[in-house]
Amino acid sequence: MSHRRNQCEKCPWKVSTDPREIPHGYCERMHAGLRQTIAAPGALKASGRAMACHESPPGKEQMCVGWLANQLGPGNNIPLRLMAMRDRSLYDFVLDGDQHERFEDTLPKRKRAR
Repeated sequence: MSHRRNQCEKCPWKVSTDPREIPHGYCERMHAGLRQTIAAPGALKASGRAMACHESPPGKEQMCVGWLANQLGPGNNIPLRLMAMRDRSLYDFVLDGDQHERFEDTLPKRKRAR
């Protein structure tokens, strides 16, 4: 799976994004299911799944830039880092603004009852 170079405007990894405003049929349940793409930090084994960008067309999915940056950085996805050692193009991306540190922070915030 290839990846985009520039992080999209409504990437859920951007702190400024309200996930409920993600275009192209955002579904909170499906978003939560992407947890399976997150490697346990420092684990030598990962699911082998990547989070696709919501702007990539079906059948031509591209890795989400925010996910890629997280998993190569604070997410500490060792198998992905090893892959990036062989394919340096995985580091060829541009982030747009502050990023969430954890997958859980990309999910919509629950509204508090008053």
